[in-house]
Amino acid sequence: MNDQCRVALEIAPGSPHHLGAHFDGDGTNFAVFSENATQVKLCIFSADGLHELQRIDLPERTGSVWHGYVPGLKPGTLYGYRVEGPYTPENGHRFNPNKLLLDPYTSEFHGVFSEHPSTFGYQVGSPQVDLSFDDRDSAPHVPKSVVSDPQSFPLDAKTLGRGWDDAFCYEAHVKGATKLHPAVSETLRGTYDGLSSPAFLEHLTRLGVTTVELLPVQALKSEGALQARSLVNYWGYNTIGFFAPEPRYFGPSGILGFRAMVDRFHEAGIEVILDVVYNHSGEGDHLGPTLSFRGLDNASYYRLLDGQRRYYVNDTGCGNTLNVSHPFVLRMVMDSLRFWVQAMGVDGFRFDLAVSLCRERHGFDIHGGFLDSLRQDPVLAGVKLIAEPWDVGPGGYQLGKFPPPFAEWNDRYRDTVRRFWRGDGHSAQDLGSALLGSADLFDSGGRRSWSSINFAAAHDGFTLADTTHYVKRHNEANGENNRDGHQSNYSDNFGIEGKSDDTVIVEARRQRIRNILATVLLSQGTPMILAGDEGGNSQDGNNNAYCQDNETSWIDWQTLDGGLIEFTSALSCFRRSHAAIRQNSFLHGMTRTTDGRPDVEWRDFDGSALNWRDPGLSSLCLLLRGCAECSAGLQSEDEVLLAFNREPRDLELVLPDCGSGQWIWEINSSSDIQAAEPVVGQSVLVAPQSVAAFTLRRHEGA
Repeated sequence: MNDQCRVALEIAPGSPHHLGAHFDGDGTNFAVFSENATQVKLCIFSADGLHELQRIDLPERTGSVWHGYVPGLKPGTLYGYRVEGPYTPENGHRFNPNKLLLDPYTSEFHGVFSEHPSTFGYQVGSPQVDLSFDDRDSAPHVPKSVVSDPQSFPLDAKTLGRGWDDAFCYEAHVKGATKLHPAVSETLRGTYDGLSSPAFLEHLTRLGVTTVELLPVQALKSEGALQARSLVNYWGYNTIGFFAPEPRYFGPSGILGFRAMVDRFHEAGIEVILDVVYNHSGEGDHLGPTLSFRGLDNASYYRLLDGQRRYYVNDTGCGNTLNVSHPFVLRMVMDSLRFWVQAMGVDGFRFDLAVSLCRERHGFDIHGGFLDSLRQDPVLAGVKLIAEPWDVGPGGYQLGKFPPPFAEWNDRYRDTVRRFWRGDGHSAQDLGSALLGSADLFDSGGRRSWSSINFAAAHDGFTLADTTHYVKRHNEANGENNRDGHQSNYSDNFGIEGKSDDTVIVEARRQRIRNILATVLLSQGTPMILAGDEGGNSQDGNNNAYCQDNETSWIDWQTLDGGLIEFTSALSCFRRSHAAIRQNSFLHGMTRTTDGRPDVEWRDFDGSALNWRDPGLSSLCLLLRGCAECSAGLQSEDEVLLAFNREPRDLELVLPDCGSGQWIWEINSSSDIQAAEPVVGQSVLVAPQSVAAFTLRRHEGA
């Protein structure tokens, strides 16, 4: 610390009740959790972050919260913590007061991370590895926390409050969605401001999107191994600041651009859901840097191996696992969620590796602290909650096991749809379940059919177009010898790996894309598509582009297929218009009280009963009506017939008796252009490898 830069600050006991730094109009209260520390020092820095001006002990400890109040200290002040305590990694403690630590509750960062050796608690290169101790000051090489102006984050935001009934989700990356968008100003591309630009909002509105699910936007750190390969963590699943928007996406509005973005989405009638990563932090494994949690209280913030507390439980595959069963870590997560709702207006959350958040000492527990806290919190009541229902730990695959009001990413749906259209045997039977919201997985405990988030492609894996271009992953640019990423992609290349100029192959691929889009948008459940898939965006076969902050992952809007975009829009419009394909309740073929007919009927193309025992089953139809379990007054009169023809030839479809009504052919995936056409006669020809959808138009008085 430079003595010439010292200032004299007074500090009073303050309050332990609100963690973080809070300016009250006269001064700032600091409160930070550490159960095992022996002393916590508050460090104040110059406005440029280069000089430490004051280092002062927090004067009070109430339970496990250290706190103090500095009169006259105003917003914009840069600060950090140094924490004293035992450095005994074998016992789980890694205190090192030479390391400046970020406040876990800060909403703003000043400066950037580096991989300087001083940011590690141990001597990098020492034969003792992390059992050694490094006494260099890390402050010049780490960001500083910022005392925020309360006016920047007023807790008065409103969520949009849309239900799940008509939800259509669009998974997007803040930067990748607009970085190459020609209708977005160059100064806004790749930023929060750009994402909410009129051009992008117009595109979403055209598609009928109701909900944008953003890849992680909480402040993050790229792993050292990536930086050594001149790469970055592009997806953002390496959070270090759970209350701070990621600065790399700041535009002209700076940090205020995030809430302004949400507000503009709301004005367009579109919800914003955040993909959040509370399962691990960006500090990595036992050889990672000491940036915040590790230095504040390693043994409390992280799950450590029983009997080997030098090492971390790694149920996340990312080096560490946050100990959400600890009351103060759980409190941090809950406070963070409330912050994004109340201060930013966020409409919901998708929890990355959600199983890790629900682990108690005995394993996954739906009655554990995290889920109990989440379901009883009045601030979070009504926001959308989505689980990624797995992690890499023991018993980590829990699809269908989350309680209401959760929805879940359904990867079985993804694989089933890909396998069916690829032509795999026995896949039609699985598709039958998927089309009805995967009731075998989700229909229990009062859950609704929207609980299944139906997707055929997401950020992790091939884009939809690449499932028709590649059999093998092509991740060489990631620098991991093409060993990373999914191996089971259930993809097809139509005889040529990669791009092709063969018009037959090109059209066959487009047909496959239309078929999959139609399947997703016509299934019961909640449809989700990956940004760019509506226009055939490709990542050149990279199915794990987590570190590709470049043209590989940025959507190239000028090369998107306008015909596919129009087709996606038509599908979305059809879905919105017909309640029969977006019902809240599961359909089980039960008899309706209103007309004595079943709420769903499975049929072969010739009108006979479907032979589910046929291993080669490749064509099927289902007739959808309003759910029989709904009360008579709520039963939809909508009637929709869906036909799936995987055969390489036309199939004659015998339409159900319509009485005095008429069947209208509304969706035909063999073409980009959709036009409602009345059916003449009792049968139609459905094109090879296509999906068709019909609605029943009843005549007046019928």
